[in-house]
Amino acid sequence: MSAAVRKGTAPGPTAVQATTAATAAPTAVPATVAHRGAPSVVRENTLASFRAAVAAGADAVELDVRLTRDRVPVVLHDRTLERLWGHETPLSALTYKGLNSLTDGVPTLAEALAVTHEVRTMIDLPDPAAAAAAVSAVREADASARVYYCGGPDSLRRVRAAEPGAELALTWHRAAPVRATLLDDLRPHWLNYRFGLLTPALVERAHADGRLVSAWTADRPRTMRRLASMGTDSITTNHIARLVGVLERARRRNPPA
Repeated sequence: MSAAVRKGTAPGPTAVQATTAATAAPTAVPATVAHRGAPSVVRENTLASFRAAVAAGADAVELDVRLTRDRVPVVLHDRTLERLWGHETPLSALTYKGLNSLTDGVPTLAEALAVTHEVRTMIDLPDPAAAAAAVSAVREADASARVYYCGGPDSLRRVRAAEPGAELALTWHRAAPVRATLLDDLRPHWLNYRFGLLTPALVERAHADGRLVSAWTADRPRTMRRLASMGTDSITTNHIARLVGVLERARRRNPPA
């Protein structure tokens, strides 16, 4: 399954359906995932940020999707425009045209997918209401083979209903095991943890259950190396060039057999 997160080799929906939890295999080297693009260089969740992440060598770009008032899926993490754009207006109160009048850089999901076509795209769904529209936009962009979705149970249930073959990464906020009934319901291929929760035992347990493990958001080289050493399959970072460099140096020191 390591090829599933590498450039140009992402499985389509049929391959995802065929790859059951029982057959998923851990990766030798973690995939590099650019958190909201390259926010240490360019404003997060913008087309320029995604281009910078791809140029830096990311295996995948992570981005956040929410809906405007007229239900256009756009790329924005926060509920409002205040932190990034200086407007307190909630996104849900704005039409797409109104959003454009206040900012010059919030892309639609379709625009983002066009820019990230060389790599995988990890769509985070902080608002479950955006799930169906995100799936529809992915289909329209013919991007299903290179997209996977992450979020909490409510968001992923809606993705699973809209796209039964979707590849899912369940974001889990505690070290306690995920309930078996929830795993049976969602059938996630990935368990997505905040990096500080991960231990070798937790990673080993997930692998034994046939699931891959992703970690967010690791920005320090020491943390990146620690996660790689315990067998984490994917690392998400705000500093994608740094992560690519850390893992490349580790590969040179310990080449695959």
